[in-house]
Amino acid sequence: MGSESLYSMDAAPYPLSDLPNIMAAESAAPCRFVPGDAGWPLANEWNMLNSSIGGRLIETVPLAQVCFEPNFDADACELVQTQYNDIQPRIDDSASIVSAYFANDSCNPFLADDGYTCTLGNIAPYAVNVSDASDVVAGINFARDHNLRLTVKNTGHDFLGRSTGRGALELWTHYLDTIEFYNYTSAHYTGPAVRMGAGIQSFEVSEAAQKQGLRVVGGFCPTVGVAGGWLQGGGHGPLGSKYGLGVDNVLEFDVVTVDGKHLVATPTNNEDLFWALSGGGPGNFAVALTVTLKAHPDGPVAGAQWVMLNTDNDAFWKALDIWLKHLLILDLIPGLSINSAFNEQMFILNYASWPDATAEDMSAALAPFLEEIKDLPVEFTVYETAVNPTWRDHFEHFTNFGYDTHNTNGGRLIPRALVRDHRTDLLATFRRIVTNTTAGVGMIGGNYTYLNTGATPGSNPVNPAWREALFSINILIEMAIDAPWTVARDDLAEMNGYQDQLRALTPGGGTYMSEATYNNLHWKEDYYHPEVYQKLLEIKHKYDPQGLLWASAAVGSDEIWTLQDDGRLCTTT
Repeated sequence: MGSESLYSMDAAPYPLSDLPNIMAAESAAPCRFVPGDAGWPLANEWNMLNSSIGGRLIETVPLAQVCFEPNFDADACELVQTQYNDIQPRIDDSASIVSAYFANDSCNPFLADDGYTCTLGNIAPYAVNVSDASDVVAGINFARDHNLRLTVKNTGHDFLGRSTGRGALELWTHYLDTIEFYNYTSAHYTGPAVRMGAGIQSFEVSEAAQKQGLRVVGGFCPTVGVAGGWLQGGGHGPLGSKYGLGVDNVLEFDVVTVDGKHLVATPTNNEDLFWALSGGGPGNFAVALTVTLKAHPDGPVAGAQWVMLNTDNDAFWKALDIWLKHLLILDLIPGLSINSAFNEQMFILNYASWPDATAEDMSAALAPFLEEIKDLPVEFTVYETAVNPTWRDHFEHFTNFGYDTHNTNGGRLIPRALVRDHRTDLLATFRRIVTNTTAGVGMIGGNYTYLNTGATPGSNPVNPAWREALFSINILIEMAIDAPWTVARDDLAEMNGYQDQLRALTPGGGTYMSEATYNNLHWKEDYYHPEVYQKLLEIKHKYDPQGLLWASAAVGSDEIWTLQDDGRLCTTT
């Protein structure tokens, strides 16, 4: 039998003044109900919810159920196994998630013959296929009235498991898929903008923008949901050096709050809520229906990529040392973003992005690094610089690699000062992380300084460490697709150890909350900032005083509810 471990939650469209009385009634149940509890909703109650939202309630059927008796289907099971490491089938399924740890082997198609069973585990048993604000209100009501955990999912592209939970009712925003370009006018910004539904993925808005002669910020991974954890967690991406973080581009949020109000939040309307949503963490302040971002004129984009093999270990690490030094120089080039990575076997420039530059510009920018390593015995198997006519063409040209679902992720923001003054210490830490392990280290660069982005201190709640960072580290531990959950558990512990090593090098620094671990003991300091956290907590108390929305490592998440080892959400004692 596969192990189970993790999550649970709540919500309410009644006046906030009524919430204390509501919660007093609920306090008799110290934990959110899960299937099998006496308080779990009866079938007719689920049917009533389904009728009230026009038949949009989905009862979860695990993708891999067809690999287990009594539902075994050999052909269907083979298809599931073939696609099990692909992201898009999980995004298109109401309850599937892109995280091996939180999926918890509850229904792993590769373990059907090893004594495992197919259960829901941490996966939400029911999902509301949200079409409008009224569906969200109905879901909030039902979860509150029946003492259920409530989660919000657009893609499930969440390494902290915030979009699912044992026994949860999920608000699935995947089909909020409208995209509208228009001219936006406000006191803070006038120009082209795009309003998109909460289910839109990065590649979708990129395709739509290209047709309008525009480009829009998005994630390094094309399948991330723009409006969810990416944007509400800060949102870094390959256009970052040109236009800033996602939250440096956001103009407004269209949301439903836990008291059932349908609000528009902007810098001048419900401005405290707008501020909290602009990088204060997803699934915790309100449920987003649409977001509006700045759009920018499109044009040619220069790019580069390479693969350098480790054929001589000393030369390999010398080349990486030289690369770190040159990143400080490349960081000064306006608009240039660098996404590079390495493990024990190779060093990869995944892609460099330089909007409105030429291939010759890119070659010239990289030439000093190549000149300095020319006498080292290193081997390039891939090397390319190119220019593409639009942002989308560039992105598709240089991101023709897969993104799998069975890895453990963690990270740290690395300040320029560390690379400038203590590069040897950083490199030694990198070397410890990847030597004799399956770990890889991504160095995801972008000039997010206040000077470069036009943001000002306090203009949004992202950790100020972003503004000092030369790059964000994204550590990835590879895991075999058929490995049991215990491997993911051990990998998570290993990842927290790596993060501790990097934290020791960067005291007072931070971590990108969306590329992190859910059980980091230092999450408040790492993902937020003491002053920022306190202000966010005040906003949380204002809009959700009883913690009806809950997510791991989220503002206020340790005040009322505690995640138990068996996945239940219970009151904090």
